[in-house]
Amino acid sequence: MSDAQTGIGWDEARAVNLANWEARVPLHVAAYGLDAMRDDPSHLSQVVRTDLAALGPFLADGVAGLDVCHLQCHIGTDTLSLARAGARVTGVDFSPSALAAAADLAEELGLAATWVQTDVLDAAAAVRGDFDLVYTSIGTITWLADLDRWAAQVHALLRPGALFYLRDGHPALYALDESADGLVTGYRYFPNGEPLEWVEESTYVGDGVVSSPRTLEYPHSLAEVMTALLAAGLAIEAFDEGDTLPWRVSPLMEELQNGDFAYPAPLRERIPTTFTVVARRPG
Repeated sequence: MSDAQTGIGWDEARAVNLANWEARVPLHVAAYGLDAMRDDPSHLSQVVRTDLAALGPFLADGVAGLDVCHLQCHIGTDTLSLARAGARVTGVDFSPSALAAAADLAEELGLAATWVQTDVLDAAAAVRGDFDLVYTSIGTITWLADLDRWAAQVHALLRPGALFYLRDGHPALYALDESADGLVTGYRYFPNGEPLEWVEESTYVGDGVVSSPRTLEYPHSLAEVMTALLAAGLAIEAFDEGDTLPWRVSPLMEELQNGDFAYPAPLRERIPTTFTVVARRPG
């Protein structure tokens, strides 16, 4: 990984990342455990189970009967889990291969969903209608250079009074050297407009090799995230930090019974691994 000043613009970063995510699709279709969804009509992804619990205080009936827009939906397992929980879902992603896989899975499971291929930074112009809930989880905003533009899309997609939900990897976690024997910072926490460059042939699940291994990711501090949402006109209703994660960032992490990962004690008490924001469009 390189933390040097790359001088790489958004168009190049987007193209590099799209090639990487396109290459991940067949690996993730094989490794995401889709048979659990096929075999059990009530099965929901662990990500969505966690998120529905966090949304419980704000949605008395869960997502049942709600129009939900899932930004950066990838191959649709979380989107379709929301559909199984009773939502009318629209999934948005920039990867055509991911959306094709999502549409195939929806058809196989007999679930209704709308899929929209677009950059999340252009979502408001590409997606029809507005929503009771805009949902984003997890491992998402590091792929975006401009959080002000992102937050403006979220605001535009929400109906007055509707909710935005974000759970993502904690920027303090992303600043750690994942190969260190302990909690040692190795990367930039604060944003400066430049992406960090990674070259990794593996992906976060499965054993295959990614044919386009280069990625460019943008650090975003908590202050930047919150400021972007507030500047877009959203009202923050809740903020939380967690100590588990749906993927193994460091070899020090242990797998939990539910499939999530966490640092062992006492490290688990020393570093947050996720943050969650619930915000509302006033009106």
